[in-house]
Amino acid sequence: MVNGLRFKTARDLFTACPAIGKEMRTPPTEQPSLGFCRGLLAGGIPEEAITFCAYLLPERAAVWWAHECLSHLSDRFDQADHELLALVRDWVGEPDSPRHRADLIAAAARPPTTPVGWIALAAGSHEDGAEMNATSVSALHPFPLAHAISAGILTGLARVALADRFSVLSAFVEMGIQMAEIEALHQSADAY
Repeated sequence: MVNGLRFKTARDLFTACPAIGKEMRTPPTEQPSLGFCRGLLAGGIPEEAITFCAYLLPERAAVWWAHECLSHLSDRFDQADHELLALVRDWVGEPDSPRHRADLIAAAARPPTTPVGWIALAAGSHEDGAEMNATSVSALHPFPLAHAISAGILTGLARVALADRFSVLSAFVEMGIQMAEIEALHQSADAY
């Protein structure tokens, strides 16, 4: 089912994206990526599963995953964040739209001060990193999109009551795993 994953093992992902090693304490193994991710969730630092998913998913899928995660927390955001979420949603739906592209690049040029701001930065960096504010990009790792996705989701989780945080975290990771499985199926189908 997951033969089309971009990175078959955790080590494959860490090798292709060395920046992830700076964000996670858990060393990579030869374990299949999705099993490794589930192991992270069950481990001592379950938040690392969010970071792993952010790097594992293809960029546009990662932005959509982050949008969906933060949409579940929307009662914790103000009107400006709701507008940014809508902008990200519109961009994912129509990434070639000149209007969405311009709006997203403008939003991404602002410093990410909220969870949704990080997601807008991620989408904007995917869209056109050359037009982004240079200080925003230089403050991030060599893979700014995955870092921004992880930062956005994790800072969103910080707004969840401690008693509920692990269940919300688990739901977000399972959603990311499901998206990775769907992406793998699409890639396998495209190969034929």
